[in-house]
Amino acid sequence: MDVNRSGYYKWKSRQGKLNRYEKDRILLTNFLTEAHQKYPSHGYHRLANDVFKETGWIFSHNLAHKCCKQAEIRSQARKYRYKKPGTESIKFENRVRGKWNAKAPLQIVVSDMTKFKVGNTYWEWTLLLDTFNNEILAHSVTSKEGSNKPYYDCLSKLKELAGKKEEQTPQIVFHTDQGSVYSSLAFCQDHIDYNIIRSMSRGGTPTDNPIIESLNGWIKNELFLDFALSESKDVPALLNTYVNYFNNYRPAAALGYKSPVQYKTELGFG
Repeated sequence: MDVNRSGYYKWKSRQGKLNRYEKDRILLTNFLTEAHQKYPSHGYHRLANDVFKETGWIFSHNLAHKCCKQAEIRSQARKYRYKKPGTESIKFENRVRGKWNAKAPLQIVVSDMTKFKVGNTYWEWTLLLDTFNNEILAHSVTSKEGSNKPYYDCLSKLKELAGKKEEQTPQIVFHTDQGSVYSSLAFCQDHIDYNIIRSMSRGGTPTDNPIIESLNGWIKNELFLDFALSESKDVPALLNTYVNYFNNYRPAAALGYKSPVQYKTELGFG
């Protein structure tokens, strides 16, 4: 069969034994499984980054995907379906129109409210987000249904950052949906003297505000799956802890696996 003797016996001695690549793949799968148990909401990209930070192993995300697929490791985060766009706001046009390429902090800021249930209590959580580095600038939560206080708490922070018009600071584009509070006369009048330009999504069109709409989806998955929000006895305190983690420690794939604050600081913005 034209096979040399040494090659034949080397092949024979390897039968039934795993080579180093197969051993490494099994070990990597174990690491990914452990990371998935710790962070059930993470997809394979995030799991690969978790394993890299924990072990220092260098491997491709493609290999991580293969290992996750073989081990049937899947993110437990919910998936959402596409919806057709609605009509333009009669108060404020959509000034962003999909151009989310902010070159510096506080150029485009977005806000939205999300609702979740802990025990028998429904909570309404309002977020203010800088699209430059996805940093949460302010947040406020209430268990009082329909309260507008969280919206005004976040607006107060935005006014502080924007400054009044006579100060001649750069204007901030403030993008929201057409919610009743955001569209109310009182809310609009409250920031009329500040360097804030309003922008609104089309009605019922979350894709016009994709950054924070996406955040609202998976941030709750992380809170419930990874931070045990459903078992919390002090929801506001847990949210404060999570926001600190999100801004200062949570690696974001869109930022090269750096935290929002780290990304902003390394680019020279204080």
